[in-house]
Amino acid sequence: MCGMPQQPPVRSSPTRPPRPDASMSLLTNVMDHSLDEGYAEAAARKKAAGAETMPRTLRTKLGLAAGLVLAALVVTVGAAQARVAAPVVAKEREELIDRIDRETSAAEELEDSIDELRDDVDARQREALKKDGGGKGELVGILAGAVEVHGPGVRLVVDDAKESDHAGDGDARETSGFSDTGRLRDRDMQRVVNGLWESGAEAITINGQRLTALSAIRAAGDAILVDNKPLVPPYTVLAVGDGPRLSTRFSTSGDGLYLQALHKNFGIRTSMRVEDDVRLPAAPSVIVRTAQPSAEKGTS
Repeated sequence: MCGMPQQPPVRSSPTRPPRPDASMSLLTNVMDHSLDEGYAEAAARKKAAGAETMPRTLRTKLGLAAGLVLAALVVTVGAAQARVAAPVVAKEREELIDRIDRETSAAEELEDSIDELRDDVDARQREALKKDGGGKGELVGILAGAVEVHGPGVRLVVDDAKESDHAGDGDARETSGFSDTGRLRDRDMQRVVNGLWESGAEAITINGQRLTALSAIRAAGDAILVDNKPLVPPYTVLAVGDGPRLSTRFSTSGDGLYLQALHKNFGIRTSMRVEDDVRLPAAPSVIVRTAQPSAEKGTS
């Protein structure tokens, strides 16, 4: 009988008992690996970073220094140029002042010459009126505005509202042509003058400007022009005539009521008083270029 070969018995090797410090792996790692290596690594990184930033910082400093040097150079050059150009500018300024003085003197001389010529023209006109106008020469001169006049009359002062942007309690004058409603317009002044003429005025001035049959009251922007000369408010209107009667008739006329409405609705300031004697200058010039006296005599 053949017997089966038998396997040798397997002997289990005895297991090693666990280490007493197996449960303290973190503490063991700390003890086995010293912290000096981490400090050394950090120091190496810091040293490398410092080596890289130092040149960059140096370049920045050099660039800043170069910029400051350039700015100082520009300022120095500018100051030097200004110092060099200062005498030239001063000379040009003196020449300009001298030229202005010369032109101003020339303008004043021309104005004096104009005044002299105007006086001469006025004198010749008066002589012509006395010679050819017969007994009515002075009357014609008064009506034409060619001579100075004086006598009883009224003084009418008209002024813009105190606050031109917010004047009065009424509605805005939409067709005024001005940016605010409290300013006197040229057509307001036209109505005032026409009302005085209709009320019996024999001669009128506005701020010293004598009105004639050829006078025009217009507007240029916000200014009122009388014979192309700008007037500044307040506007003083002098009228020669029967003072009390002239004042009463104008106040009750349509134009006088219109002026009162301007005061009530838009804050236009106005005052009128009777004067015992007002003096009106002659008109600067009364020149007729087209009209000719008629040779025909009227039939009775």
